[in-house]
Amino acid sequence: MDPITLRPNAPLTPPQIVDIARTGARVDLDPAARRVITACRAALDRSLDDGRPHYGINTGFGSLANQRIDRADLATLQRNLIRSHAAGVGEPLPVPVVRAMMAVLAASLARGRSGVRPELVEHLIAVLNAGITPVVPESGSVGASGDLAPLAHVSQVLIGEGEAFVGGRRMSGSDALRGAGLEPIELAAKEGLALINGTHLMAGRMALITEDLHRVLKAALHATALSIDGSRASHGFLDPRIYAARNQPGPTRVAAALRGLLDGGTIADSHKENDPRVQDPYSYRCAPLVLGAAWDTIEYAEARLRDELGAVTDNPLIFDESGRTDIVSAGCFHGMPVALPLDTLAVAVAHIAGIAERRTYHMLSVFDPQSELRAFLSPKPGLQSGFMIVQYSAAAMCNEIIGLANPASVANLSTCAGMEDYNSFGPRSAAKATRAVDLCRSVVAIELLCAAEAVEAHRPHRTGDILERTIATIRDRVPALTEDRSPTPDIAAIDDLIRSGHFTAPDWDS
Repeated sequence: MDPITLRPNAPLTPPQIVDIARTGARVDLDPAARRVITACRAALDRSLDDGRPHYGINTGFGSLANQRIDRADLATLQRNLIRSHAAGVGEPLPVPVVRAMMAVLAASLARGRSGVRPELVEHLIAVLNAGITPVVPESGSVGASGDLAPLAHVSQVLIGEGEAFVGGRRMSGSDALRGAGLEPIELAAKEGLALINGTHLMAGRMALITEDLHRVLKAALHATALSIDGSRASHGFLDPRIYAARNQPGPTRVAAALRGLLDGGTIADSHKENDPRVQDPYSYRCAPLVLGAAWDTIEYAEARLRDELGAVTDNPLIFDESGRTDIVSAGCFHGMPVALPLDTLAVAVAHIAGIAERRTYHMLSVFDPQSELRAFLSPKPGLQSGFMIVQYSAAAMCNEIIGLANPASVANLSTCAGMEDYNSFGPRSAAKATRAVDLCRSVVAIELLCAAEAVEAHRPHRTGDILERTIATIRDRVPALTEDRSPTPDIAAIDDLIRSGHFTAPDWDS
């Protein structure tokens, strides 16, 4: 894999963040980035003796900003900032999440507005490339003034303190650096603040969430289409004229994807005549509207993510133009532009899972006798319970997702003696969205488990050509149900197929 290069005017893409976080892609710094970083640092250095207060450079932090710091103490100020702000609590964040956070941090610093030395950015990149992952407790960031506590734990390792994971082993930060042949870095003025002032945890985690959610949504399209044929539902509601009239992009694309997945099947034709049903339940008939709305929501969130990956989220920022240096304090670190999209992702996930659970319920309960399915898809109803309880599991997970869909960003608590009086809580939005996607993946896996069995109950008729390959993929891991067994390993096997990206959708990128 070619190294991923950090450039001053080219944002990292979500797939690049995923590659760095999950597959260990190496990172390097473009010479142009080194030049703008160096120029920005020189501008900052020229300002250190101008006699003016500059927030976080020669002053204290937060509500202590009115305290001036002597020049001799500026390095100590930055080191103390890292130590005092490393106040996280709880289990460590997963290694890929921390690596994603480090990548977004490095890219932000590489844009040359933060006033750090190029050596600091290169040191961060070297730690990332060495496979050193700081131990970062999950809780502690309120998502404004940056992801302070998580980033402080990352920064501790850069200065030879804290703890890190290397090759699955937990060790001191100093031992991790020593093992990689790296020296701790001594922070200069502004550098500690630049390291911890940003939305890097939120943005990095969001890149991983959207990657996983794409795979879940593709699998959900397969599950929906299989359920349509497994329940002998109509294909009439997929008529493209319906979606031209509805004039919403997501539903139009979902209906087109479902038509493509179902193309080539014979089940729909097998009950065209003498079928007394006029309309199917909403969970089938309105699936393009629900999943399409979720798809549109995901795209909105991804657009904001791409914007954030091209951002500088530090404070203050340094502008050196026409021989004049301005050090401007503002609120670029505030996480609301990321927190709100993350909260909406959890809501979208709730609907992807919720409508999947409803179709699973309909198939198993034989809600519609025209489905010609056995109760709970049991080989011998009564003697054998079949898939009765998998719907309970889906319902339990949907109930949890409902709680996770409650936005984190709408309730507020003040911090830092009232100076930081309106926070985003975006890291909690990200954590909730992560958990919701994981649960949704399992709900969709349950629908796939049941829908594949339902389609096979209608043999010799076939579903669409693509879906027949989907069933074959499932059957490679999960045998058909011939007698009662624990469904847990079957659900896990299909969950793994979704996680690995085995399901594709027609015209996904069009």
